Amino acid sequence: MNEQPVSLATELHRLLQARLQAQAGWLPFDRFMALALYAPGAGYYSVRSRPIGRMPSGGSDFVTAPLVSPFFGMALARSVQQALQHTGTSQVMEFGAGDGSLALQLLDSLGDSIVCYDIVEVSAHLREQQADKLKVHAHKVQWLDALPEQIHAVVVGNEVLDAMPVKLLHRIKQVWHERGVAWDASQNRYVWQDRPSELRPPCEIEGAHDYLCEIHPQAAAFMHTLGERLHKGAAFFMDYGFHEHEYYHVQRHMGTLMCHQDHRSDADPLTNIGRKDITAHVNFTAMALAAQDAGLSCLGYTSQGHFLINSGLLTLLENASMAERQQAQLLIQDHEMGELFKVLAVGPGEPWEPVGFVQGDRSHRL
Repeated sequence: MNEQPVSLATELHRLLQARLQAQAGWLPFDRFMALALYAPGAGYYSVRSRPIGRMPSGGSDFVTAPLVSPFFGMALARSVQQALQHTGTSQVMEFGAGDGSLALQLLDSLGDSIVCYDIVEVSAHLREQQADKLKVHAHKVQWLDALPEQIHAVVVGNEVLDAMPVKLLHRIKQVWHERGVAWDASQNRYVWQDRPSELRPPCEIEGAHDYLCEIHPQAAAFMHTLGERLHKGAAFFMDYGFHEHEYYHVQRHMGTLMCHQDHRSDADPLTNIGRKDITAHVNFTAMALAAQDAGLSCLGYTSQGHFLINSGLLTLLENASMAERQQAQLLIQDHEMGELFKVLAVGPGEPWEPVGFVQGDRSHRL
C-alpha cells in the first residue's frame, strides 16, 4: 500500500494546512477525521467513487452486510415491516445508503408497505450509484441533504455511526490528554500531538497504564437530534461496537480506530489521507442514552446474529442454494459478523418489542 505523497500539495493537504494554521498548529482528531472523510471535493467520501464493494479489484475498500448477502436486507425487512405496521407509518428513511443494496433489498421485500423511501447521503458518487440501482423504485425514492425537522418513518442506518468523527483521549502516566494532529515539517508528514485535557471517557478506566480510547460526541449529537425529530416510527442501527463497559475494557488500551483501503485494514489515519476510510467502533450505551435524553425509548439491543435469526433469516434460507446459505452464515457466525456487529433500536412513545429482539436482548447491559 503506497502512502499518499503529501508533497504533491493536494487539495485536502492544503485544506488541512489552512486549518492547522488557523488553530495554532494543532487540530483535534475529530476535526481532522471530519476533513479527511467529508471535506467537499477533497475528503474520502467526496473523491472515492466506489468505496463499497465485495472485491478490491473493483476499486472498493470495504464490504458491508447487504453486499455479503441479500438475505441481510430480506431479514431486516421483517423487522422493518413490523415497525411500519406497529407505528402506522409507510415511509422508510435510510442514512448512508452505500451503493443502494440495502434499499433495494428492503424495497423489493416490502413492496406496497413502503410508499416513500428517503435517503440521506453525503456522497455524490454514492447517490449516483444508488439512483442507478434503484431505478425500478424511482417513483418511491428521494434524496435528502439534511435531517427533516419532523420524521414520521422507520429509520435504518447500517454502518453509519462508525464513520462519524470521534475524539481521541490518551492517558499518559495517569494524566488525560486529547490527541490531535500536527504537521512536522522536518519529516514532511502529519504527526500525533497530545495536549492535557479536561475531557474524560464516560467511565473510569482501571489501572495506571497508558490508555488510548475514543469518545463519540458527534454520533451522540446525531442520536439526540434524531430523538428530537422522530415523532412517529422507530430507528434501527446496525454497526460494529460494544456496550460501554466492554468498550472501555481495561485491556482495550489502544482504542478501536481503524482504516480501510483495498480491503486491508490498518490503524494509521495519518497516511494516505483522503484515500482510505477511517472508522471507530460504536459505544452503543452512549447512543442509547443520547436517544433517551431526547425522549426516545430503547426498544432493543442485541448482536446482529441474534437479530437476524429472530427476524426470520433461517426460514428465508430454507429454499436458498448452498452457496447462498454459506454467504448468509457470515452474517450470523460469532467469529464473522454475528457477534461484533450489534443492532440498536429506539423509538418514540411507549416501548414495544420488535421481533428482532425476542431472544437474546441485551438492553440491560447498556
